[in-house]
Amino acid sequence: MELYKHQNIKIYNSLTGEKDNFKPINEGYIGMYVCGPTVYSNVHLGNVRTFMSFDVIFRYLKHLGFKVRYVRNITDAGHLENDADVGEDKITKKARLEEIEPMEVVQRYTVDFHNILNTFNFLPPSIEPTATGHIIEQIELIKTIIDNGFAYEVNGSVYFDVHKYDETNNYGVLSKRKLEDLIHNTRALDGQSDKKNPQDFALWKKAEPTHIMRWPSPWSDGFPGWHLECTAMSTKYLGDQFDIHGGGMDLKFPHHECEIAQNQAALGKSPVNYWMHANMLELNGQRMSKSTGNTVNPDELLSGNNKFFSKAYTPSVIRFFVAQSSYRSILDLTDDGLLASEKGYNRLMDGVNQLDHLKASKTSTLDIATWKQKCYDAMNDDFNTPIVIANLFEAVKYINQIKEGSATLNATDLEYLKTTIHAFVYDILGLKNDKTEAGAGTDKLSGAVQLLIKLRQEARVNKDFALSDQIRDELAEAGIQLKDGKDGTTFTTN
Repeated sequence: MELYKHQNIKIYNSLTGEKDNFKPINEGYIGMYVCGPTVYSNVHLGNVRTFMSFDVIFRYLKHLGFKVRYVRNITDAGHLENDADVGEDKITKKARLEEIEPMEVVQRYTVDFHNILNTFNFLPPSIEPTATGHIIEQIELIKTIIDNGFAYEVNGSVYFDVHKYDETNNYGVLSKRKLEDLIHNTRALDGQSDKKNPQDFALWKKAEPTHIMRWPSPWSDGFPGWHLECTAMSTKYLGDQFDIHGGGMDLKFPHHECEIAQNQAALGKSPVNYWMHANMLELNGQRMSKSTGNTVNPDELLSGNNKFFSKAYTPSVIRFFVAQSSYRSILDLTDDGLLASEKGYNRLMDGVNQLDHLKASKTSTLDIATWKQKCYDAMNDDFNTPIVIANLFEAVKYINQIKEGSATLNATDLEYLKTTIHAFVYDILGLKNDKTEAGAGTDKLSGAVQLLIKLRQEARVNKDFALSDQIRDELAEAGIQLKDGKDGTTFTTN
């Protein structure tokens, strides 16, 4: 049964500035494109946050039964240092600094990108195309834009004519910027003498003699513009129009604005129905920046080898931390925030670990059907993971009530509770259970704690409550929490 037929999804659409009812172009099928990394350095934590948000969205749409074609590209050429089409290609510059081939740079950091995402339990996209693998498609797209009168060639480079385009279209429809304001605020920059106007952007750049990465084209030996790559790859694999285009907030202008213009100029239609943008990740209230030293990479965060955090954190704790904030909110990465998330994650997993020990009753005193729909309603409301987590903690409260005997579930409702929790924790949020089951370990720690639990029980029988409380309190100080239930005492570790 396709769950999507019974759910009403709303997506905040950057194009309209509102939460729009989601209706795919083809029922049961979704085309989703997310701008991937430019592979010239180790993947940034801010990028990981963006890709993690779309991983959850991908997971949820698949869970609902949609057939999702998720395309996330690799930019391995053409991304210059400056949006004004000046400076070196980022990959070429890295290759020159390290005195290696550009494709060695690409290989090294593509592998790093995949390794980091695998560590964080990402699902792979359906297709992961590269810019260099689609040079022919980009050249053909440029030809069409020129033929339609929206681009011009100068000295071997081809530029998109923004002013000509804006006469019949709206350059700024996504970012809500007006061309007149862009003209007023544009400074004269070196290296733009070939352009008719500073706002025009490159579709093809003629390679200087020292430029390493180059391909033949009708205009020159050169390389494609960064904006063009995504238009060529998205339309090839998802069609002239598709459902969802995602990326970081920093890509809304000019990158995504230029994508819309290119598609409109070449094909006469807007490419995407729903534009989604994930917000920034800050570090201790400030923007991450290599120049100021206010930055930490994923490996450093996972290993604890950094100056910002008191300990190492597991990938699932970091995923849990990210999911506690809306993808559209600025997220501030702090040690206190991660410590709180670690406690919350452990509490959630303690509840999950108790599920198999719950016993069904003849009747139910909890409304599991309503609780289950609340979980779906949260995800249907622009993928509101913080509310999903709040609902999961409500389920943990149910689990504790059932353990204590103050609430009951019949066999059917108990199974609904188990399957729904597993679906949202593992399949949708993408968490892994890194905690061992409470009280079930066979290692030395578990044996020692079980001995102390036994001594505490004996103290209580002998009415030596001072000793009983001392055992409980000193274990708590050591990060071991005792939980008394009708079936005995169990423990959890923080």
